[in-house]
Amino acid sequence: MAISKKEQKTPVMINLFLPMFKKEGLKIKAPRKTMEFGSDITPLPDVNSSRFKIIEVNPMEEPYSYVRILFDTLNSEYIYEVIEPPLKEDERKILSKIKSAMIEKLEVKEFTTLEEEKEYLFNIAQQTRNELQLSVSEIVWERMKYYIYRDFIGYGLIQPAMIDTEVEDISCDGVNIPIYIYHRMYGSIKSNLKFEKEDDLDQYVLWIVQKSGKHISISTPMVDASLPDGSRLQATLGKQVTKRGSSFTIRRFKPNPFTPVDLIRFKTMSREMMAYLWLAVENGMSIIVCGGTASGKTTTLNAILLFIPPNMKIVSIEDTRELNLPHENWIPSVTREGVGEPNPVTGKKPGEIDMFDLLKAALRQRPQYIMVGEVRGPEAYTVFQAMATGKTCFTTFHAEDVKSMVHRFENAPINLPRALIGALDIVILQAQVKVGTTMTRRVKSITEIVGIDPETNEIITNNAYIWNPADDTFNFSGHSYTYEKTATIKGWSQRRMELEVKRRERVLEYMEKLGVRYYRDVARIVSAYYKNPEEVLKRVNEVLEKD
Repeated sequence: MAISKKEQKTPVMINLFLPMFKKEGLKIKAPRKTMEFGSDITPLPDVNSSRFKIIEVNPMEEPYSYVRILFDTLNSEYIYEVIEPPLKEDERKILSKIKSAMIEKLEVKEFTTLEEEKEYLFNIAQQTRNELQLSVSEIVWERMKYYIYRDFIGYGLIQPAMIDTEVEDISCDGVNIPIYIYHRMYGSIKSNLKFEKEDDLDQYVLWIVQKSGKHISISTPMVDASLPDGSRLQATLGKQVTKRGSSFTIRRFKPNPFTPVDLIRFKTMSREMMAYLWLAVENGMSIIVCGGTASGKTTTLNAILLFIPPNMKIVSIEDTRELNLPHENWIPSVTREGVGEPNPVTGKKPGEIDMFDLLKAALRQRPQYIMVGEVRGPEAYTVFQAMATGKTCFTTFHAEDVKSMVHRFENAPINLPRALIGALDIVILQAQVKVGTTMTRRVKSITEIVGIDPETNEIITNNAYIWNPADDTFNFSGHSYTYEKTATIKGWSQRRMELEVKRRERVLEYMEKLGVRYYRDVARIVSAYYKNPEEVLKRVNEVLEKD
């Protein structure tokens, strides 16, 4: 459809609000670019009531969808408001007819780009519209095309939240219950999205599980899966296991995972602590990241794995894919569900491959580094056996402190002998804490497992670094067995060891100053340092000494 110059220059409605936002001193992210149709596609409704205060407005798929963060002054809570093209009731009925007829016409095809997929979908939509002889204005048709794309290619009702980079979790608890969003800045807040009919929610759960390549039914009403973008999905169907109806929780996946530079910037840990972990990873120390739910364990693990030297063979084992590494010599393995009745002896279904099976296979693949997404069962025994035989292993574990970690390891269902825990080198204890008025994540301590006392059989530990909540700083205890081990491996004196820590801190500071954010760029700088540290330090000093 041809667009006039006047229409092309039509500003997005968000621009109309800018003077008001500036006057009130509100935070707003301006649209990335102005697109055709502008406010004719998605007008931003005015919030007339003094009860609601606009905090920020962010374009998602401009000019079709926006997200507005509101503050409800009456209930003292934030609201995540999704704004999409408005349709009248009769227009919604026409859209429903078109979508129903399109299902019969669509074929399974392979596409190389999203644009090709959209073009094919819109061609089918146009053909269907012509065949049904439906008359709608071009503006309304553009709005309908957005919903056709959203519901066939995107993620339906939750599409804007799925592409919002500030969203960590999306949680639907049942019918007629607002979908809750976990926002990086505002925490858990309710949205204006919800499923109003039980059948609609059931159909959506069936559809999104099938989109992830798995199956859910009344006989197997719970599913863990990975969505096409890598996000983790947990879904339930019907009221057999969740009495408020079908539900789903999506943990968002970042295509560009957080890097060590990001964790330093967020103050999750200090630059010196990151240099410490850099040395530990390079020199084959086994590490467990412990913490509660949503404490950032996997994020921290993924970040420190960027310190693995290039060309090292890596095997990762997960229930659902979360780890993302730039290394080529890497086998990312995931578990598989079985089909049919469980074996009465093993309790496993035919064809089922669990983490224990993958771990046994990994030991035959001769990797230098083994990563297990999270240990919670018998695979923990094999992980520690691998550590005891000299393999470098990394994993995450649910525990609030080192004492709780040891207690859980030694009791059912893991039943790990205490002697094997001595094979572990470092425990990173992470938590979600409150700093001022903001909830954030901090590494509360980096604890070294020194060994087992032969007389008392107690585990000897050393807190190398501790977080001080009073002033939000990190303190070094003054002694580290990891530094001693590294110095012994490298043949360095204590003075040379201290110098190396400072050098790596400089490299991290250099990446901070340049704003290096992409994980592959971080890995390239780390790799360059391994190959030619003097040349890298020369460049680092040139940049840092300019100021």
